[in-house]
Amino acid sequence: MLIFKHKKLILVPKNKDAVSRYRWIDERLRNKRLPKPTLDNLIEYVSEKMDAAISTRTIQKDIQDMRQDPELNYMAPIVYDRSSRTYRYDDESFSISNIPIEEADLQGLEIAIGILEQFRSLPVVQQFEDAILKIATSLKMNREALQHKGLIKFARASQYKGAEYIPEIVDAIKNLEVIRIAYQSFDRNEPKEHWVEPYHLREYQHRFYLIGKSQQTRGGAVVTFALDRVVALWPTMKHFDEKNFDDASYFKHAIGITVHDGEPENVVLSFSPKQGKYIKSQPIHASQQVLADNSKECRISLNVVINPELTMTLLSYGAQVKVLQPQHLADKVAEEAKEMMKLYK
Repeated sequence: MLIFKHKKLILVPKNKDAVSRYRWIDERLRNKRLPKPTLDNLIEYVSEKMDAAISTRTIQKDIQDMRQDPELNYMAPIVYDRSSRTYRYDDESFSISNIPIEEADLQGLEIAIGILEQFRSLPVVQQFEDAILKIATSLKMNREALQHKGLIKFARASQYKGAEYIPEIVDAIKNLEVIRIAYQSFDRNEPKEHWVEPYHLREYQHRFYLIGKSQQTRGGAVVTFALDRVVALWPTMKHFDEKNFDDASYFKHAIGITVHDGEPENVVLSFSPKQGKYIKSQPIHASQQVLADNSKECRISLNVVINPELTMTLLSYGAQVKVLQPQHLADKVAEEAKEMMKLYK
C-alpha cells in the first residue's frame, strides 16, 4: 500500500491486515453516531469488519503505531480518557485518509498513473482499472486529463496483440497445466499445433513471449512463442511435473528473447566517444565492462550469446560502432552493412 508522507512518497512495510485494521479503527473513532469507543468496543468493531478474532494486544499496538510510527506517519492524535476509558481523536476533523501530500508527491503519483495508462490494454492492468480511477479521482485528476495533459508519454504500443491470452497462460503456469496452442510462425502458411508446458512470460520490444517446452519438439527443448502469432489457445486439463526453470539464468547471457544452446562469447565493441557516453549511461547488457575510454573510442566488452537481437542492436548504431571480436560477428555485421548499401545504389 502507498502511504503519503509530508516529505516523500514511501512504501510502507506493513501487511495488508494491519492496514485494514488502521482503517477500521479510524472509521470507528470518527463515527459521531456511536458513543466514544472503549478498547473492547474497538476490538469488537474491528473483529467484525475483519471477520476474524483480533486480540487486545494487536489493537493496542495498532493504536500506538497510528500515533507514533514514523513509517506510517499518521501521527494520529488519539487520546485516551481515563475516566470513561474511551478513545477519541483530539482533533475531530482528523482522519488517516486526509494525510496531506506535497506537490512533488502529487506529480509523482500522476506520472505513475500515466505509466499505467500506457498499458491499459493489458488484462492485468484492466483488473485494477477501478482502483486506478479511484486514486486519480481522490487527487482531483480524471482520465481525460491524464490522456491529454501530455506531460509525459511512453513509446508503448496501444494494443498488445495476443495479450488476451495472458490470464489463461498465467493460470496455466501457476497450476502446471499443459496448454494447446495454434501457432502461426512467419515462415509457414498454416498454423501449427503445439502442446506446451508453459514456464514463463516475457515482454520485449512491445511483444509478449511465452517460454515453455513444446511436446512436439525433438528432445522436449525449451521454445519461445510470440503471443502475437498465437491464433488460438485451449486448456487441456493435463498437468506436468514442476520444472526448476529459472528465467534469470536462462536469459542471463542473452540480449532480447532468443537463447541458443551455444556458450556465451566475449564480444568487444569500439564506439565513438560521443556514442560511448550513451552506452555508459545505459549499458547494452548486464555483463558490459568498459575496457577503454578516451578521446578516440569507448571500448566495451560483453559476455553474451550471438543472436539476431545482438546483430540488430549493433546495426542500429550505424557507423558509431565497430565489432572488434569475435571475427564471425564482425563479418556478419559487415555483410549486413554491404547489403544495406546496395539498397541505396
